[in-house]
Amino acid sequence: MKTAAILTIGDEILIGQVTNTNAAFIGQKLSEVGIEVVRTLVVGDNEAEIMHAFREYEKEFDVVLVTGGLGPTHDDITKKVVADFFNVRLVTDDSVLANVRDRLSKRNIAVRKVNEDQALVPEGCTVLMNHWGTAPGMLFEREEGFFAVMPGVPHEMQNIMTEYIVPRLKQKGAGQVIKHRVLKTTGIAESSLFELLGDMDSILGGKAKLAFLPSQFGVRLRITVKAGTETEADSVIADVESKIRSRAEKYIYSGGEVDIEETVGRLLKQKNLTIAVAESCTGGLISHRLTNVSGSSAYYNRGVVSYSNEAKMELLGVPADLLDHFGAVSEEVARSMAEGIRRISKTDIGVAVTGIAGPTGGTPEKPVGLVFIALSDSGGTIVRKHIFPDERLRFKDRTSQAALELVRRRVLGLA
Repeated sequence: MKTAAILTIGDEILIGQVTNTNAAFIGQKLSEVGIEVVRTLVVGDNEAEIMHAFREYEKEFDVVLVTGGLGPTHDDITKKVVADFFNVRLVTDDSVLANVRDRLSKRNIAVRKVNEDQALVPEGCTVLMNHWGTAPGMLFEREEGFFAVMPGVPHEMQNIMTEYIVPRLKQKGAGQVIKHRVLKTTGIAESSLFELLGDMDSILGGKAKLAFLPSQFGVRLRITVKAGTETEADSVIADVESKIRSRAEKYIYSGGEVDIEETVGRLLKQKNLTIAVAESCTGGLISHRLTNVSGSSAYYNRGVVSYSNEAKMELLGVPADLLDHFGAVSEEVARSMAEGIRRISKTDIGVAVTGIAGPTGGTPEKPVGLVFIALSDSGGTIVRKHIFPDERLRFKDRTSQAALELVRRRVLGLA
C-alpha cells in the first residue's frame, strides 16, 4: 500500500467556519508509515458529492480515509452513503450501543433514539470503537484496498487514527519509507534563497524533493525522501542537508520544528548571557516569544514596553532632544533604547525595536512598515533598518523574528 487520499466531509469546512486540521494530522501519520498522500478533498454534506468522491477514490488509491458527518443530526449523512456505496444494510452494533448509553448516562443525559442510532453501522465493516465519543469508526479492509471512516471531531479522529488505523497500516506495510527534514531559515526572501542554493539537481541528485514554504517568519525548506529502508532515507537526507547548509548556513536557525526563540535561548544559555528587551511597535511580542521557552528565566531579565515618548524617556532614559530631532522611529532612538534597557537591567545584551506598524502613521520619509532594531552588548551597539509593509499583526511578527535573528547572529559572531 503506497498511495492514499483523504476525504473530509462538512459544509462548515467548505465555508471556512472550521479549519481542516484533520487532513494535516492524517497526512502526517500516513507519511510516518511510508504511505504517500496524493490527494486531499473537502466536500459538503451532499450525498451525490460524497458518493462521487467514494467511487473515484476507491478505484484510484490504495488507502482512502474519510472524516466527518457521523454525528446524530439530520445533516450527518456519511454513514448512510457508506452503506449505499458498499451495498449493505445499517445494523445495530451492541458494543457501540452500550458505549453510547454508558457515556451519556455518566453525563446525566437522557438516551434518545437519535443517540441510539449512532450504534448503526454498515453491515460487514470492522467497527473501530470510539472511547472518546459516541460515533464509532468503520473500516472496510480488503486485499486491494483499505477504506476507513472516522468522526470529524479532531480528538476523536486522532485517537482512532493512532489506536486502530496506523497499527493496521504498519502491518500491511507500504513497501517504502518516506522521511522529511525541515530546515528553518529567516532573513532571506524565498527567491533570494532559491538563487543562493543554485542548481537543484546538484543538491538533490534525483533522490529527493525540496519544497520552499514561506511565511512571515521566514522560509522553511522541507526535504522529502522516499526510499526502500530508513538507513537509505537517512543517508540521502543527510547528504542533501549538508549541501544546503554549505550554501545557506548563515540563514538556517534550526533543523526540525524548533522556533527561533528556542534556538536563541539555547545559545544564550550556552554562552551564559543575559538579555533584556525594550519594545515599542511590537508591544511586548519579543518578550512573549522569549518567555514561551521553558527555562528562559536563566537568561531573560526583563522587558519594557515603552510605547509613548514619555515612556521612552522615563523608563529607558532616552534624551528628549533625540526624540524631538530625529523622531521616535529612528536609528538614534532605537540605539538609545537598546543601550538604556541594557544599562538599567545590567544584562549582557539589550535589544530594542521602534517602528510604524500602520495602517496609519506613515509619511513619505517614514512609511508604514519602517522599523529600527538595535542591539547593545559589550562589543558596542548595532542598528538594523527594515521595511515590512504588511498588515499590522504580520508586521509585528516579522519585526519580532528579525529582532531574535539579530540576537542569534550577534551571539554567533555573524553580526
